[in-house]
Amino acid sequence: MNSIELMMLEHGNIKRMLKIVRIFCRKLYDKEEVNFDDFEKMIYFIKNYADKHHHGKEERLLFNRMVKYLGPAAQKLVTHGMLVEHDMGRLFMSELGIALDNYKMGDIDSVLDIIANAISYTHLLERHINKENELVYTFAQRNLSLEIMNEIDSDCEKFEEDAEGNGVQQRCLSILDDMERKYLGLDDRMDFGEFESIF
Repeated sequence: MNSIELMMLEHGNIKRMLKIVRIFCRKLYDKEEVNFDDFEKMIYFIKNYADKHHHGKEERLLFNRMVKYLGPAAQKLVTHGMLVEHDMGRLFMSELGIALDNYKMGDIDSVLDIIANAISYTHLLERHINKENELVYTFAQRNLSLEIMNEIDSDCEKFEEDAEGNGVQQRCLSILDDMERKYLGLDDRMDFGEFESIF
């Protein structure tokens, strides 16, 4: 599995969590009893797997090289497109955290801000992932030299090893599987051992 294939696999995991977030928000909207500890776990996954791990890897290993080697087209696509959307996602998560804190302190109206920011994040990420899978990654693979792509793969392998040493993948994917069992009734879908020999 090369770096682009791994990033696309991660997109699949992120989309799985987005589905769960929407289910939670629907329950909240319908005034069902919800477990906010679960919601905190979903947010943890988003911040640590979707953003810090996945987006961090894109920004530090792929996007910077696209901007450096592929000229104005990549500059527009990355700097004025993908990076702006990464920042927008971080804004939604920041606002969601504030709304959640306010709700816990008794501000019932903050439930609107919780749902608005969480659903806005899911909409943003669904479109963002589709653009990366269908356009950005394809553009990179088609135009970056084999030497540069090999560098990205090598750096990605080191990035993954460091993250594994800190338990990032196992912790986050465990949360994902737990939330799927709870909200979708699904069995385990990922053997964490796969990450030991992913390259």
